[in-house]
This record gives sequence, C-alpha cells and structure tokens, in this order.
Amino acid sequence: MLFGFVFSDFLEQQVLFAWSQPSDWGHTLIIPIVTGYFIWMRRGELSALQPFRQCWWGLLPVGAGVAWYMLCVFGPKPLYHHNIMSLGPTLGLFGTAWLLFGSAAMRWLWFPLAFTCVFGQTVSEVLLNKVTFQLQDIAAVGAQFLLVVIGSEVERSGNTLTIWSDGIAYPLNVAEACSGMRMLVAFLALGVFLAYTNLTSAWQRIVLVALGVPIAIAVNIVRVASLGILTQFDQNFVDGEFHELVGVVWMLPALFLYMGTLWAIRNLTVQTSEASNAV
Repeated sequence: MLFGFVFSDFLEQQVLFAWSQPSDWGHTLIIPIVTGYFIWMRRGELSALQPFRQCWWGLLPVGAGVAWYMLCVFGPKPLYHHNIMSLGPTLGLFGTAWLLFGSAAMRWLWFPLAFTCVFGQTVSEVLLNKVTFQLQDIAAVGAQFLLVVIGSEVERSGNTLTIWSDGIAYPLNVAEACSGMRMLVAFLALGVFLAYTNLTSAWQRIVLVALGVPIAIAVNIVRVASLGILTQFDQNFVDGEFHELVGVVWMLPALFLYMGTLWAIRNLTVQTSEASNAV
C-alpha cells in the first residue's frame, strides 16, 4: 500500500497512457497478470520457503528508488521523463519484495519482477522513434521487393510506395503505424513468456526471443505488401479501421509461425539428446 501511495502519480499516468492508446500500449495492462502467472508457476518453491525471512537490506533499494523518484519530480526538468522516472518504481518494487520475502525468495521472484518493469511500462515517442524510423525503411524496402516479385510495378520514394496498375498510380505511405513497432514489442514480450514457460535451456530461450525480431519484421513486410495489393481495389482499404483489421489478421499467422519456431527449438534439443545417449 505504501509503494502504491508513493508512486501513485507514476502508476496513474502509466495506466491512463496505456488505456488511451490501446493499440500501442494496451498490452502493458495485462503484464501484471502474466507476472502473477510466473509467480504462481513457482508456488512450490516459494511455499517451501515459508515462513519467509524478511531481509532488511531491501530498504536500501527502496530508499534509493524513492530518492531517485523525488529527484525526478522536484529536480531538474530533463529528469521529469516517464522512462527516467521508472527507475524509481523499479528499485522500489525489487526492494519491497526483497524486504518482505527475503533473499531466498528473490531467486524465484527477480525474473517476474524484471518482466513487469521492462514490458509493463510505455516508452516515450522520442526513444521509440529512433527505432521506428529504421523499421519504416525496412518495411518499405521489403514490401517493394515482395510486390515486385509477385509481378507488380512499384516505385519507392522514401517511405512511400507507388503501385501502378493499368496506368493508374496507387500511393501507399508506410507511416509510423506501419513500422511494425507494435508487433515487435508484442513479440518480444511473447517470446520471453514462451521461453520462460516452455524452455529450460538458456541458449534455447535466447534463440527464441532473438528470433522474435526477424519474424515480426518479416510478417510486417508481408502485411504492408498485402495493403499494397488491396489498395488497387479500394483506396479506403489502407485507412481507418480496415487498416487496423489487417494488422490484427496478420498477427494470427505470425503467432503460428512463432509457435512453430518454439516447436522446432524444443525438438532439436530432444534429437540432440537422443543422439548423445546413443553414442
């Protein structure tokens, strides 16, 4: 309760920002639920530690987190930034858990708490745009290549594609919403979730999470290319709710592709283990 009171302003801004932009940051609202599931998975190990032995060293990160948060709120203006301020609640959350549940329990709690702090907060536009602009270029170049492969006549000027059909030009602007940043963030969070719940080897987990990046980028390129095909039938297909619908539809094959990648990684390990036993 004290943690919620001290950082209430930050938590309120986080929830309101995610609620007002659900297509970009709505997933942050369910991250605490996923964290609860991670902890529930370790209920056996945590139950064996009861009664928990409190660790007063946890007061150090709690104090540091509160001090940093106060400095951001009342100190120099550049520090009053959502992501800079988040260090305060992060330290406070880890310190509170360490204080109440002890060092032994933190062996199982540190990862769920880290997952919350990394994927449970929104990212400012200034930081996001540094990645978004690069993804826009990749999406535009990739979609142009894919459309040319299937026989379309396409010209590219920056992040704008012009598809020619029967002498008529159909422009398609690869805007920030088409950069694939939403899909990339979602796949990174999903990759960490699948790796933690389905894989045991460290290298498997790293490979699965890393592969989420090219999969998300590749599927987004296909999505932009499909919009280029649809725009030849009706220009309204690339605007408004239908544009959002196409993004949701392509999330399904992307999810199946990612699940297939998980299956391949798991079975590759099984075959390697069987081969070793045979030798």
